[in-house]
Amino acid sequence: MPTLKARYTEVKQRVADAAIRSGRSPESVYLIAVTKFAEPEDIRELIELGHRDFGENKVQQLAQRASVINEWFERMRLHPRVTGEHASFDPSEPVRWHMIGHLQRNKVRKIGDLVRLVHSIDSLRLAEEIQQIANKLDRTIDVLLQVNVSNEESKFGVPIAAAGAIAEQIDTMVNVRVRGLMTMAPLSDNPEDSRLQFVRCRELFDDLVRDGVGEEHFNLLSMGMSNDYEVAIEEGANIVRVGSAIFGDAPVEESTTEPAQTDAV
Repeated sequence: MPTLKARYTEVKQRVADAAIRSGRSPESVYLIAVTKFAEPEDIRELIELGHRDFGENKVQQLAQRASVINEWFERMRLHPRVTGEHASFDPSEPVRWHMIGHLQRNKVRKIGDLVRLVHSIDSLRLAEEIQQIANKLDRTIDVLLQVNVSNEESKFGVPIAAAGAIAEQIDTMVNVRVRGLMTMAPLSDNPEDSRLQFVRCRELFDDLVRDGVGEEHFNLLSMGMSNDYEVAIEEGANIVRVGSAIFGDAPVEESTTEPAQTDAV
């Protein structure tokens, strides 16, 4: 069984190779490590290996993990541990948390001051709620508009036909900044089954860029999970959300009871 470090190293190499195949630099693609089924010690090890971007599907779990990791960072700042392979670990560089799962409007306040990026804006009403919370916190919250490219009833997201108008409306908000799009392809054992959905989402992204939505800050395209992230990068993704390929497969008893939206690992 490969170690966490070995799996992480392999994923990073595959991300880099896919970026090069698409004519881009490896540094242009952000890897989000999805911690849905990760143990706390696995998250800490990844941080010590230099990783900083982590994603969660559920609000409560994101808030709990962020609290635990913040406390650990504070201990590391007060009592540095600089040894061996983690000698380059810098506790002054904070973790960046990403909300990647379905977000209910009544839970926005719980993560308003924790997240770097919300990937799953699937309605104008949700964006308006984030605007209210962000205004109270006196901060700007970056978001991605989730698009249901495959038109699956089990998945959240706005239809392609409505995406442009909704993105333009979000772009008028003072405390919410629309940074791009996110999509989830249908689950399949064959990564190639996702390519058409990724192409459609990238084309929509390109159209919105040409239309001037978000101006220069509309530059993020979040596509691809553990089973298809290389195809996503080849088709233009600059954010991929990878969980099981890094942390290992989900426990059977849990993976069979989760709703469809939480497969973003």
